[in-house]
Amino acid sequence: MPSFRRRASATDTEHAEDPPEADATTGDALTLAEQAEAEAAEAEAVAAAARAKARAIRLRREAEEAEAKAKAEAEAEAEAETETTADAQTVTVEKSDIADGGEQEDAPSGRRWGLVVKVVAMTLAVLCTAALITASVLVVIQHRKAVEDRQFNAEFAAAGRQGVVTLMSLDFTNAQENVDRIIENTTGQFKSDFEDQAADFVKVAQDSKVITDVTVTAAAVESMTPDRAVVLVAATSRVTNSSGAKQEPRAWRLQVSLERVDGGQIKMSKVEFVP
Repeated sequence: MPSFRRRASATDTEHAEDPPEADATTGDALTLAEQAEAEAAEAEAVAAAARAKARAIRLRREAEEAEAKAKAEAEAEAEAETETTADAQTVTVEKSDIADGGEQEDAPSGRRWGLVVKVVAMTLAVLCTAALITASVLVVIQHRKAVEDRQFNAEFAAAGRQGVVTLMSLDFTNAQENVDRIIENTTGQFKSDFEDQAADFVKVAQDSKVITDVTVTAAAVESMTPDRAVVLVAATSRVTNSSGAKQEPRAWRLQVSLERVDGGQIKMSKVEFVP
C-alpha cells in the first residue's frame, strides 16, 4: 500500500498527547502581538500618506498666493508706467512712442516668465505629492501581504503539529476514538484510504495493547499558498505495553501536506515519513 500503510505501522506503536496549553497560549499571544504590530505599522503608513497630502495642499496654496501677488505687482507697475507717460509732456512724440513700445514689450515678458515659474513649481509639488502617496500605498500593501504570510505560516505550522500528534497517537483502550479523530482531521484520498483500513487498524491496536506518547519537537512550513501547504514535522514517540514496559524514544521526521477545506478548517491530505 502507499505511504499510508507505512504510517499505519508507525501508529500501531504510538500515542499522542495534546500539545500543552502553555504552547497554545504562547502561540496566541505571539499572533496577537504580530497583529498589533501590523496594525500599528499600517496606521503609521496611513499617517505618512496624510502628512504628504497636507504638505502638497500647503505647497499648492503657497504657489497660488505667490502667483496672485506677482500678478498684482505687475498690474501696479503697469499703471505707474501709464501715469508717468501721461505726465511727461516735454518728451517728443517719437521718443514717447519708442519708450512706450519698449515698456509694453518688457512688461508682458516679465509676467510670462513669472507665470511659467509658478506653473512649474505647482507641477513639481503635485508630482512630489503623487509620488509620496504612491509610495505610502505600496508600503501599506506590502506590509499587509507580510502580515498575511505570517498568519498563514503560523496556521499551517500549528495544523501540521497537531495533525502529526493526532495521527501517531494510540491508546488501545480508546482505539476507535483515535481512528475517528484521524478520519475527522484528514481529507481527500488519504482520508478514503484510512477509512478503508479503519476496522483493521482498531483490531491491531486493541490486540497489541500498547499506548504511544508523541511529542512534536519542531515544525516548519516548506511551501505554502493561502489554501495549501507542505509542513516538515519532527517528533519523538515512546511506547508503553500492557505490562508497563517502556521502549526507548524513537525519532520521526514527517512531511505533511495540508489543505484548507470548506469552512476554513485545515486538514491533512498526505503524510510521508522522510529520512
